[in-house]
Amino acid sequence: MSPAAPRFTDRTLRFLRALTRNNNRDWFGAHKDEYETHVRAPMLAIIEQLAVDFPRVAPDMVAAPRSLYRIYRDTRFSPDKTPYKTHVAAAFSHRLLSKNESAGLYFHLAHDQLWIGGGLYAPQTPQRQRIREHIVRNFRSFRSLVESPAFRRLGGVRGTMLQRVPRGFPHDHEAAEYLKLKQYLVGEELDPKRATSPRFYGALLRRFTVLAPFIQFLNTPLVAAARFKL
Repeated sequence: MSPAAPRFTDRTLRFLRALTRNNNRDWFGAHKDEYETHVRAPMLAIIEQLAVDFPRVAPDMVAAPRSLYRIYRDTRFSPDKTPYKTHVAAAFSHRLLSKNESAGLYFHLAHDQLWIGGGLYAPQTPQRQRIREHIVRNFRSFRSLVESPAFRRLGGVRGTMLQRVPRGFPHDHEAAEYLKLKQYLVGEELDPKRATSPRFYGALLRRFTVLAPFIQFLNTPLVAAARFKL
């Protein structure tokens, strides 16, 4: 008999809901064992299984314990001083790029939201330029990825946009709407109860499988630039 697929439980959602109401160090300290057992442990089990499956569906992506985001918020420059995130999240980046430089796969779970997706959230200007040039050179391939039915079911590529096509590109280029993008995101919001289903891991992996070629496309010029610097 094959082992059960990793998933979260009702106890996960209950903990995250309670943390939302009691976001303070005293409460968390008194309930840290629950966090470790019902939040962190199942997330690490999911990451561990993704590490097994990524060589088949997303061979350049890394799933490791460091993929798990810390529960502790950085409050140094934020007016919100609550110390803990009220969701659990993991991001998976390219093996040759840092998490901040790589397009990646991502999901998070809160008591009221499950989000599965990926992309590049905050590319720097040189990264955007490389990606735009890559889109122009390979627009047929890019369009086949982002306009496929499976990709559209995940919401299609979106992000904040410029009002005009950026300087250096023809304003009437067939990729014009994609060239205006300042970030490259795709994802789907789901009922958080789905994260407690025995079918959750399969649903997560299917979405990552659809997204992986898009993530690879975004990373191709970024990896090439990183290798050039070596």
